[in-house]
Amino acid sequence: MKTIALIAHDNKKPDMIRWAEENKKELSRFALCGTGTTAKLVAEATGLTIERYLSGPLGGDLEIGAKVAEKQIDIVIFFWDPLQAQPHDPDVKALLRIAALYDVPIATNISTANYILRSDLLR
Repeated sequence: MKTIALIAHDNKKPDMIRWAEENKKELSRFALCGTGTTAKLVAEATGLTIERYLSGPLGGDLEIGAKVAEKQIDIVIFFWDPLQAQPHDPDVKALLRIAALYDVPIATNISTANYILRSDLLR
């Protein structure tokens, strides 16, 4: 079973929750994990089981990056806010870099997340 990590910056959490609710059936086919508050909110909204890591600013992005490097995460859905400065921006960049290095698909918006989730390559 493939594992999908769910991450969303504060201003993007409503988008992530809405997207997860709309895709609950598809997401139920995967093991899910996510950073602290995002995982909690999505799990509450959808009833899906989501393994929780630390909040992004407290190291959650780095935890997910480590799991990508260990080949334990197959896909990252990361709704980041390009208009808001993040105090943990180096961690965000490290996660993006490690996903690229290990050739792990990473969606940074709803359109790309939809393409990945509906890809025949996931079957």
